[in-house]
Amino acid sequence: MALPTPGRIAYIKARLLDPATGLDGPGGLLADGEHIVDFGQGLFQPESLPEGTRIVDCCGYCLAPGLVDIRMQLREPGYEYKDSMQYTCLSAVKGGVTSMVCLPNTIPVIDNVATVEFIARRARLIGLTKVYAYGAATKGLQGIELAEMGLLAKAGAVGFTDGIHPIADALVMRRALSYAGTFGLTIVQHPEEPSLAAGGVMNEGEVATRLGLAGIPACAESILLARDLRLVELTGSRYHAAHISTAEGLETLCRAKDKGLPVSCDTAPFYFALNELAVSDYRTFAKLSPPLRCERDRQAVMEGLCLGLIDAIVSDHAPQDQDSKRRPFAQAASGGVGLETLLAVTLELYQNGHMSLLSALHLVTSGPANLLGLEAGRLIRGGAADLVLFTPDTAWIVVADVMGSKSKNSPFDNLPVQGRVLRTVIDGRTVFSAAVEESV
Repeated sequence: MALPTPGRIAYIKARLLDPATGLDGPGGLLADGEHIVDFGQGLFQPESLPEGTRIVDCCGYCLAPGLVDIRMQLREPGYEYKDSMQYTCLSAVKGGVTSMVCLPNTIPVIDNVATVEFIARRARLIGLTKVYAYGAATKGLQGIELAEMGLLAKAGAVGFTDGIHPIADALVMRRALSYAGTFGLTIVQHPEEPSLAAGGVMNEGEVATRLGLAGIPACAESILLARDLRLVELTGSRYHAAHISTAEGLETLCRAKDKGLPVSCDTAPFYFALNELAVSDYRTFAKLSPPLRCERDRQAVMEGLCLGLIDAIVSDHAPQDQDSKRRPFAQAASGGVGLETLLAVTLELYQNGHMSLLSALHLVTSGPANLLGLEAGRLIRGGAADLVLFTPDTAWIVVADVMGSKSKNSPFDNLPVQGRVLRTVIDGRTVFSAAVEESV
């Protein structure tokens, strides 16, 4: 079913923000159909607009490129009882996310052309957030035999990963890097040495000992990173480390970047806004993979963001049904929902004075888009009108029960945040709106 074509819309009285160009100032933006026609300061007055132009008064709020999330989990196909693409996309637009990239851990696994095409077709049919897919690095995510990367890339896969599983075999990783490199695409790794992490359910340390829970040492991250980065040096292929959570891991990546290796990394809001104390009282909503770390590691992740060592912030959205979460801590599933809180928690970096508003937005717009070569995350004349209108100062309490996702397992449940999405626009169409003055 074809989606209705939006008409000409003028967004006036906005604070325009574009981290890709450093734009930050009062102005407006004109969209015609699916594309941006023009934007800038003093662009137009309402009386000078062509007849039939709809006017959206932004009331001085921030108008920026829509958010780009390059690590999240779809539960469709295969796990619809946890979430569906419809609910996930609804959650995304409520959070201002206009483009996102899903991991391949669906059923069937995204290791064949048919599943890549299914994801793209379903997303177009729903007509909300644009959904891209990673292809599986190995068949069935088994870590043994490489998937058909060439066919997956041709079908639209934007990178290759085994998702929530590390590529543990060094020879398989070497071959994956070499193969992906022939297509100019990136291998994305979940950096956790599996034998060290086996049986662990939270960060190893004093808190785990006090709670009587098996721990995962911080070095599980840095050990696998060190191995992988030697293989990157050997192959020259692009490598991305997902959801970095430790000081040791960041130190390892820093040395690789200093050598000029083609490496990048991301983290999620969980790892700079929370620490292992969030699992006190055996709170399973805060059971994540990798686990929440100690305060020293949290501060190191924050410093890595401020220094530019970390290239992007991702939601790491992982919906889990209640039966999977409301169990004894050791048996509960890992993961938390994060699409609707991505912007607000990222804005803590700005609210707390750690970085400028543009720098914080770069980590969730042009930064992640650049890593995967996506045409998103920036304001471009003639480009897609994918926008988010938000206020950076509005305080609110995260209430998991009212989130758009079918699953409600947010580690930020009942916590205060600042920054509220007011409107999300995709290809010129308003797909989410909350209390914005509009006139025709």
